[in-house]
Amino acid sequence: MAEFDAKATLADLERRMKGAVETLKGDLSGLRTGRASTSLLDPVTVEVYGASMPLNQVATVTAPEPRMLSVQVWDRSNVQMVEKAIRSAGLGLNPVSEGQTLRLPIPDLTEDRRKELAKLATQYAEKARIAIRNVRRDGNDMLKTAEKKGKISQDDQKRLEGDIQKLTDKSIADADAASAAKEKEILGK
Repeated sequence: MAEFDAKATLADLERRMKGAVETLKGDLSGLRTGRASTSLLDPVTVEVYGASMPLNQVATVTAPEPRMLSVQVWDRSNVQMVEKAIRSAGLGLNPVSEGQTLRLPIPDLTEDRRKELAKLATQYAEKARIAIRNVRRDGNDMLKTAEKKGKISQDDQKRLEGDIQKLTDKSIADADAASAAKEKEILGK
């Protein structure tokens, strides 16, 4: 019978939780405070060819001007799907179609727009917290299985569940801190 490796399990869970926080930070970096940035469209996924694909796999995104993004769609038949995906992404951008190119003027940051972006940052943070809690659940399930198979004692299981909870709390705190910092930046406070 193989021995249960608690250190490796905890290290893997920590890696997965850190990955969720890093993904959140990447998503938050796409929320710009008034300047055009190609990373603004990173969270956009497009339904094409019967699959959901990131925008950068069906088009080229550039920032030709400080307040304008340009999306060059590679396949003419996908232009409408890309336009729809950008509109429905909740970023407050309205594409203007010019053949296979979509122009995205970046709106001035009004108070309403700032509140919208802050709300979006909160939604991204909630997704990260859910991902972190899912990793915690996976870890606890592994511990229960190992305990049932006799690979670890009940005491070890309880101790390791405590360690997993500490990792979870730290990761959620990191996600909350990243979200709060971005909200502060967006709202200009």
